[in-house]
Amino acid sequence: MRVEEYIATRVKELCVKHKVTKYRLSLLTGMSQTALGNIMNMKSMPTVLTLEKICDAFGITLAQFFAGEGKRPDLTQEQKEIIETWDMLGAEERRILLQFVRSLKKE
Repeated sequence: MRVEEYIATRVKELCVKHKVTKYRLSLLTGMSQTALGNIMNMKSMPTVLTLEKICDAFGITLAQFFAGEGKRPDLTQEQKEIIETWDMLGAEERRILLQFVRSLKKE
């Protein structure tokens, strides 16, 4: 698979997974729908800065973007389990868990 195909496919996968429309993604990234459409239709190749904006919108790193779904580069098994559990939580559950984790930090 060519890199243009991979990027287009990956952006579409992330939109489906996160239930984000092209319009919503344009709001989250500050990019035009046309620019996003060109990336998704393999008419243009995004810069690293553009890919970072897209990754930020989905709450992932560039490494995670290129590693693909379900792959978490450079993480231990326990870290992967925590992230997989996080991914299954709703917004309120995430807020509570994050608050709990922060309370465990020793200052």
